[in-house]
Order: sequence, then structure tokens, then C-alpha cells
Amino acid sequence: MKTRAGVPILVLSVVLGLMCHSSVMAGPDEERAGLASAGAWLTLVDSGEYDKSWDQAASLFNENLSKDRWVKSLNAARKPLGKLISRTSTSTTYTTSLPGVPDGKYVVIQYNTSFEHKKSAVETVTPMFDKDGKWRVAGYFIK
Repeated sequence: MKTRAGVPILVLSVVLGLMCHSSVMAGPDEERAGLASAGAWLTLVDSGEYDKSWDQAASLFNENLSKDRWVKSLNAARKPLGKLISRTSTSTTYTTSLPGVPDGKYVVIQYNTSFEHKKSAVETVTPMFDKDGKWRVAGYFIK
């Protein structure tokens, strides 16, 4: 966890360098599936069910971050922000390649988010098409 002007920033290694990714065209089905997966997963995070969010995350996520470390990181980064006020998706990008992770099917979603104690934040959630044939979150970044 790093801080910038007192604002917690949580970065998972599986989503480093998102701005350098190469996108490819995909049908709306992939983007819809990614958005649905991200929404369900964010509901767990918003309700403080950090352990369940780890359980529901992609295998890549779980392989790179222990549950204990994830829960501690979210307690440090999300709890100070307070309750969710609003969240609006601002961009959705399908890609098959991201830096530092195996090629696959990913949807990079950015949200403008407002919390009780932080009126303006940007969340980036990256679901992937996982080994079990389901879309699951592989990365999360908030600033």
C-alpha cells in the first residue's frame, strides 16, 4: 500500500501497467460478462466481505496474493474511505494481453466512484475469463 496526499492506493501486481495494454475487438458479450463479474465482486468488497472477494477472485489473483494479505490490504485501503455513495462505469476495454500476466481474455473496467470520506476516486477492476470457464476478477486498483 502506498499513499499519495493521505489517500490509500491499493495496487495488485496482476494489474500493473494497464495503460500500456493492447486492446482487441470483442463482442459485447465479453464486456457484459466482465461487467457483471466485476459488479458482483465489488458488492462483496463494498460490504466488507474481503475474504469472500478473495474466494471469488480469479485463480491468477489467488496464486499471486494470499487471502490474509488481501484482507489486510483492503482493511487498510477501503475501510478509511467509508461507505460507497456511487459508482459509475466510465470505460470498458476488452484485451487479450496485459503486462506481467499470461495472455487471455480480460476486460479492464474503470469506474468513477464516490465514498463517504472520499468524494472522488477512480477504481480499475480487471475481470478475466478464468480456467473454470467463468469471468472472475484478477485485479483491482483504487486511487
